[in-house]
Amino acid sequence: MTTLVTSVGKEFRTINSTFFSLSEEKQKRIINEAMNQFVQNGFEKASTNEIVKEAQISKGSLFKYFTNKKDLYLYLLEHAIKVIDFIYDEMDLHEQDLFKRILQIGVIKIKIQRNYPLVFDFLYASRGEQSVQVKSDIDHIMDDTLEDGLKKIYENIDWSKLREDVDPEKALHILNWTAIGFGELQMEKIGSFSNMGEELGTKLLDEWNSYAEILRRSFYKEGE
Repeated sequence: MTTLVTSVGKEFRTINSTFFSLSEEKQKRIINEAMNQFVQNGFEKASTNEIVKEAQISKGSLFKYFTNKKDLYLYLLEHAIKVIDFIYDEMDLHEQDLFKRILQIGVIKIKIQRNYPLVFDFLYASRGEQSVQVKSDIDHIMDDTLEDGLKKIYENIDWSKLREDVDPEKALHILNWTAIGFGELQMEKIGSFSNMGEELGTKLLDEWNSYAEILRRSFYKEGE
């Protein structure tokens, strides 16, 4: 049985290649249930018994794919970080309007969260993970990946549209906080982004635009 070996810092972890031969649906199920456990409980308290139960696989199968819980966690982290690259690749960087760029990001995030509802929660949780078993590996894998990715996402924005008394960095923070709060509110309503069809997605984007329009009038010069 062949394996895939990935360098992580000074260590090496092994992922059995049979994991990648599983159906896409089964891979998603394992990834999503594992992310859910780590988000809800952190690395130390996350239960592999619960992961296999909810993913509908045997514990032996899980540890055939991943040597141990740490290898599973670090694979999920690398998988999640690729999301940042996906957002960047999908974006139209020729669009210079800040609010239209935010809308683009929202549409792309919805696409991602239909398949991996907790991926952004997992990334956020991993940044605060303190377990000595994975802390140094998280720091090594993440490095400046997220920060650099976020900078790319907001490349080429036309900040001249902002009123002179509006600080661009603070405006961006307010927009991000609003977007996060909006996303959490919608999650409470629909339960999971995996439940979202095209019609509901359109309604959510329309609702987001109604909030964004208020901020646009607050941030932009008259006529912009």
